[in-house]
Amino acid sequence: MDLLEEQAASRVPELVPVRYGRMLASPFAFYRGAAYLMAADLASTPRSGISVQACGDAHVSNFGLFGSPERELLFDINDFDETLPGPWEWDVKRLGASLAVAGRNNGFADGECREVITTSVGDYRTAMREFASMRNLDVWYSRLQVQEGLPQLQALLSKKGLKEAERLVEKARTKDSLQAFDKLTHVVDGEPRIVSDPPLIVPIEELLTADQAATFLERYHELLRTYRRSLLGDRRHLLEDFRFVHMAHKVVGVGSVGTQAWIILMLGRDNGDPLFLQAKEAQDSVLAPFVGKSRFANQGQRVVEGQRLMQAASDIFLGWERTEGLSGGKRDFYIRQLRDWKGSWPPEAMDPRVMSVYGRMCARTLARAHARSGDRIAIAAYLGASDVFDRSIATFAEAYGDQNERDYQALKDAAASGRVVAETGV
Repeated sequence: MDLLEEQAASRVPELVPVRYGRMLASPFAFYRGAAYLMAADLASTPRSGISVQACGDAHVSNFGLFGSPERELLFDINDFDETLPGPWEWDVKRLGASLAVAGRNNGFADGECREVITTSVGDYRTAMREFASMRNLDVWYSRLQVQEGLPQLQALLSKKGLKEAERLVEKARTKDSLQAFDKLTHVVDGEPRIVSDPPLIVPIEELLTADQAATFLERYHELLRTYRRSLLGDRRHLLEDFRFVHMAHKVVGVGSVGTQAWIILMLGRDNGDPLFLQAKEAQDSVLAPFVGKSRFANQGQRVVEGQRLMQAASDIFLGWERTEGLSGGKRDFYIRQLRDWKGSWPPEAMDPRVMSVYGRMCARTLARAHARSGDRIAIAAYLGASDVFDRSIATFAEAYGDQNERDYQALKDAAASGRVVAETGV
């Protein structure tokens, strides 16, 4: 609990109860919000001595679908808030333990959980050995295209599972700025405005007085102007064809609750041409106390540079900026589209067969990300050809599942005793 409270001290105070409430939803929800706890635990474990650009929070829910600039639907890592150079095995352990926790959460038998973990980690190992034998450019261009991968799933999933996968793919294609515009805005005095849904979505005018809001909005106009400098020239030109319309504070995720996150509505040609951006606060990575600080002074740049290095293709509007936060003081942000064909398969909806397939996809994707940034030949040699590593990670993951349950119970006890305040159902 002390480490959780230590991390909470850097968050927006009034949102910390929401964060605790979301973590109390289940042991898996707790695990999602406890990346700092696990980093502290991993720091005391042996290391291979081989570093990569680590995700820092490579649990199974931080992988999913998104649209590439070429409008292909890809499967990749989709959260880089904690990315930093660090031990590659920490990411593998975080992924393996997430499968253990998610499997238990779904009521899988012990043997089913272990099978999910070992097959997934085995795919990381075999994929890394494949990448080790490839040319540098072939590794860099490697990507998991969803449409091409669907036929391969026919032999792995049941008819019901395959149908659900196809449904998720089609649903992801509808999640874009136009869908967000229809869902998140209404018209006020002839101009679109972001709807109010406190405490999850709060428009700027409800947070501040009129004078304060005017000053703050001018500050964000400046943020958008200087943020453009972090984009490539063609994307900067595209952004300049949109005008700022409105913004609101939006609570996101589990571990991110309590950091400042804004959604920004911009319009192009007319009301049928919206662009929703998300400006998300970037703090020090949870890995930093244990592997050293980032070489980037701006934490938003740390996130962006790490994402570009690990991901097969990144959002065309991905950039960073530093500005004064709502409560004062300089804060770092990274900026991206709010929705761009995003989608994922909730672990809670997976049976053992589906989780095994999904875990293998995550593991291969993680191997590719590590192969791009680290010494893939050295990692492949370390892993070897046998399943010793797979079984070792499975044993660790099962033990860490026990640890996660103890930590989850400690948070439940703290909330019940009043030591921490948790707001559930938000």
